Amino acid sequence: MTRGVFVGLSTLDLIYEVDAFPLPDSKVSASSQAAYAGGPATNAAIAFRHLGGEAALVTAMGSHPLTALIREELDTYKIALLDLNPAWSELPPISSVAVNPGGQRNVISANAKRTRAYSDQIDSELLDAASILLVDGHLMKACLAWARAAQQRAIPVVLDAGSWKTETELLLPSIATAICSSDFHPPGCSGYEQVVGFLRDHGVRQIAVTAGAQPIQFVSGDVTGSIPVPQIDAVDTMGAGDIFHGAYCYYAAAGWSFADALSEAAKVAANSCRFRGPRAWMNG
Repeated sequence: MTRGVFVGLSTLDLIYEVDAFPLPDSKVSASSQAAYAGGPATNAAIAFRHLGGEAALVTAMGSHPLTALIREELDTYKIALLDLNPAWSELPPISSVAVNPGGQRNVISANAKRTRAYSDQIDSELLDAASILLVDGHLMKACLAWARAAQQRAIPVVLDAGSWKTETELLLPSIATAICSSDFHPPGCSGYEQVVGFLRDHGVRQIAVTAGAQPIQFVSGDVTGSIPVPQIDAVDTMGAGDIFHGAYCYYAAAGWSFADALSEAAKVAANSCRFRGPRAWMNG
């Protein structure tokens, strides 16, 4: 059984299906609404668990009544939870997501910047049992502590590099694999070659850059390559990147090569876009 630990953001995602995105000073009616546990680390952990691994989420959850919705979904998918701030009583981060008929989305999100006081203590028993660790950079103090501790234990650390964040540079010496979106731009970097060069200069040996439906570019040691992404009629792209990261972690922890794990994760993520919401693909 592969075991993954996922450190980072948990949110409550409110998703609305709309015919068109609202214009300024206007209202639109949604044809459906749904609420899910969200956040990069959270969605990745759920995907990892669905594929057959055991997953633990390390996040700052708190005690507000709305967190019961997040906790209930984590329980449904049998995700172990380590709450770094159990006494926090404020609203959890909430994302409002509008999805149009073409699968495009608009997102308003209150991210982890609202959560300032949380523990960075390591649960050694939890980490020692891990096959792989993912950090999303949102709870940076915790991400730094867990990534460094994992590296000391020779546990591979994966960075979900959706965007450059304050102190990301401090994370990089502990990172074995960086999976970057096309929006990830370290200081002074504007293109693929510069991003790869920057990461390699900071010790990252395996790097992949995703760009939606475009091929995934990757570097692994001296090997470079491109992996095609399955072309589908997307219904909803919500959470697809997070699902990709969770699937990659599952296949990498199971011993697949870098390129093969990326390729299989792309298939999983593409399939998820054929369904509404971040979970329906699990039953499709």
